[in-house]
Amino acid sequence: MTATKGLEGVVATTSSVSSIIDDTLTYVGYDIDDLASNATFEEVIYLLWHGALPNKSQLEELTKQLAENAEIPAEVVNHFETYPIDKVHPMGALRTAVSLLGLYDEEADVMSEEANYRKAIRIQAKIPTLVTTFARVRQGKEAVAPRTDLSFAANFLYMLSGNEPTAIEEEAFNKALVLHADHELNASTFTARVCVATLADIYSGVTAAIGALKGPLHGGANEQVMKMLTEIGSVDNVEPYINEKLANKEKIMGFGHRVYRKGDPRAKHLKEMSQKLTELTGQPQYYDMSIKIHEIVTGQKNLPPNVDFYSASVYHSLGIEHDLFTPIFAVSRASGWIAHILEQYSNNRLIRPRAEYVGPGMQKYVPIENR
Repeated sequence: MTATKGLEGVVATTSSVSSIIDDTLTYVGYDIDDLASNATFEEVIYLLWHGALPNKSQLEELTKQLAENAEIPAEVVNHFETYPIDKVHPMGALRTAVSLLGLYDEEADVMSEEANYRKAIRIQAKIPTLVTTFARVRQGKEAVAPRTDLSFAANFLYMLSGNEPTAIEEEAFNKALVLHADHELNASTFTARVCVATLADIYSGVTAAIGALKGPLHGGANEQVMKMLTEIGSVDNVEPYINEKLANKEKIMGFGHRVYRKGDPRAKHLKEMSQKLTELTGQPQYYDMSIKIHEIVTGQKNLPPNVDFYSASVYHSLGIEHDLFTPIFAVSRASGWIAHILEQYSNNRLIRPRAEYVGPGMQKYVPIENR
């Protein structure tokens, strides 16, 4: 047996949820460009979970179920208030809160197909409320209750700020949710499948996935992109800043992707929204800096931007705190995690790979007094 570092190029399972073939991302056979331009996030949730786009009544039923299950237990809200607010990253809070939700779900350990689907609805509905409630609690503000008359995207922005979003804000956030919903067998999705392959419950699977998403090499990259833009400050500072980073062989966050060679197909949609939103909010420097960084890094390193790069300035323009960028990723990607978890349950086999041993040869125990 020979190891492949990072499992690169290893095909670990079969799946009908999403694919990346020749730099084209599809959800159940639908090109991401088609979905990003036309679909609501609610339609994408249904597509990932059922393998087909919903008709009108099916979409209305899913939307109704999500709205009815969006509230979170008071005990979870109270739990947020016990966190050391100045030290807790929102991803740590979200990871703990999702696990905590399982304690208040009477069906948490019921493994029937019907029960798992009901839990899927509850988790997907509640994750936005967890993120927005924590964000407000740490600011000393009252949580904003979810509304039943808003779209999934609009409701998140409403719960976060207390203000109903504009049409373009809702469009931008819906597009971001659609683009982040699934991405084949990425690190967090693989983590979720490994977890539930032991027949652990769905809350455990999603909690494990959030833990994997927390890292800067996965979901945390867009937060780091915004940190970089803030440090640079203006277009005039881009070239010396980036050239110094490249000369020191430092990684520029938001560029390159292991499974894409020609470029991440999702990036162009968020690039377009970044240009619109930064202009509307009077902060065009963030888009202009991003374009300049894009030109330098791609020109010198032949690395195109990935979905994280332009999502940073989009979220910033929506007035979202920078350390909430990765939890927003989780709000969207939960739909994909759940799709893969349900698929894993439907045709399960314990995921147990082997390791190539590179340690010492056979040794013999030596009594401690002789060591």
